[in-house]
Amino acid sequence: MSFPLLTAVAAVPAAGAIATAALPAAKRTAAKWLALLFSLVTFALALVVAFRFDPGAKGPFQLTESHAWISDFGVRYELGVDGIAVALIALTTLLIPFIILAGWHDADPLEEATPNRRWRPTQGFFALILAVEAMVVLSFEATDVFLFYIFFEAMLIPMYFLIGGFGDRAGADGEEQAAGRRSYAAVKFLLYNLAGGLIMLAAVIGLYAVTADQLGTGTFSLQQIVEARAAGKLDIGTGTERLLFLGFFFAFAVKAPLWPLHTWLPGAMGESTAPVAVLITAVVDKVGTFAMLRFCLQLFPEASSWATPVILVLALISVVYGALLAVAQRDIKRLIAYASISHFGFIILGIFAMTSQGQSGATLYMVNHGISTAALMLVAGFLISRRGSRLIADYGGVQKVAPVLAGTFLIGGLATLSLPGLAPFVSEFLVLVGTFSRYPVIGIIATLGIVLAALYVLVLYQRTMTGPVKAEVRSMPDLRVRELLVVAPLVALLLFLGVYPKPLTDLVNPAVGHTLSVVDKKDPKPTVQVDAGPGGGRAGQAVHDQDREAAK
Repeated sequence: MSFPLLTAVAAVPAAGAIATAALPAAKRTAAKWLALLFSLVTFALALVVAFRFDPGAKGPFQLTESHAWISDFGVRYELGVDGIAVALIALTTLLIPFIILAGWHDADPLEEATPNRRWRPTQGFFALILAVEAMVVLSFEATDVFLFYIFFEAMLIPMYFLIGGFGDRAGADGEEQAAGRRSYAAVKFLLYNLAGGLIMLAAVIGLYAVTADQLGTGTFSLQQIVEARAAGKLDIGTGTERLLFLGFFFAFAVKAPLWPLHTWLPGAMGESTAPVAVLITAVVDKVGTFAMLRFCLQLFPEASSWATPVILVLALISVVYGALLAVAQRDIKRLIAYASISHFGFIILGIFAMTSQGQSGATLYMVNHGISTAALMLVAGFLISRRGSRLIADYGGVQKVAPVLAGTFLIGGLATLSLPGLAPFVSEFLVLVGTFSRYPVIGIIATLGIVLAALYVLVLYQRTMTGPVKAEVRSMPDLRVRELLVVAPLVALLLFLGVYPKPLTDLVNPAVGHTLSVVDKKDPKPTVQVDAGPGGGRAGQAVHDQDREAAK
């Protein structure tokens, strides 16, 4: 029996969470190092997965594991990865060590312990981060719908405690008011995502009932359902398929987050510490867009095509709306949160454009957005921890006293606005090209998001880093060694993937091709008016008509 590599990638952080939480209260430093060690081992295993994965191999999934679990209900412990899952597992396991390093002191005991300012359990903070990592990795690996659902929902519990129990300390209104805001943000996060999960659960049960009725034995296996549909053994009625699709899509749209189901995100990111905010938007939210590709499109191809026009409009609203609200923000972290809503709109736009360029770009966007947002948000967290305020107006002239901090903040911001030469540019360009080739009007309007991104990023940098040095930042220290260890690799990745994205595109393109074949979509061919010359107008028009039919 081969080594269960995929299980190991998830089991190591789960074991790390248990070991870290079990340490005595006095062993705070040991808890930090232990959590970091487990996260690094997990990343090493993820690299093994990436090196063992063969993009050119036949079949949708590799490194598969399948074991009976709840046999009476057709539930199996089934794991497998395609190129998209490998890329997102690599992203997740890469970011977690940086999140731990960046949050090294975020759960340290407060200097004065009063009834309203209690010590924070350091062990619990890092254990919860590792628990989230394990559940996210299993969500990317699961090919059994019910198994995926369990971890899709289970990750909400540790995230709730990370937001509500270990939120941001910055603010001048006192710990009691800050605790109230954190609790509100955590409850809103939980309720929104639980509501989506409950609707999805009804759809999961409905899917099982359909397979039991038509196949004789109910199943949750993604591959078995897709193969049964391809062989004509499973025929989900049009109305039923559309209802099931809506149940799945609603849950994923909440997690993504897609307008108008996005309202939990600014509060959750704003009231979290910067590392936890990165965990939310760069790691956890990616499960929503990934699941759209893996489950919505492959389980319900007809319903996906049916819902595409509405989803594209919602994604377009997310792009423009998120960018406009980012321009209007006075809070640094909420600005980054609304920018992420705009970026997720681009990702969903690429997914439902139903073109190879769009879906490849969307997958690259998931990875590149994770790296760029992590770089920007973590540097913003270092900045906020020095000044003790999240308000943009409280800063000015930082680049004169902390040039390295300002420089890395600028690179993170330029990556956020998709500057050519940095990683997000490639993915955003592919999304726009893929969208324009099938939906030109939507593709044109979506470019407004790029213009607004330049506005909110450059204005943010100007107001915080340039101009006269404010008295409160005159003694601000530059980035320390630990902070440089967090930021430098992320900046290097943004530069590397910006000029050489081929490793990622080679990894994800076969999986994108498989998804499009399941949905039965092909890239549209360009229509070209052929000038046949004098006397040849009819032939030229015939060629043009053929091209038009091919495009349809």
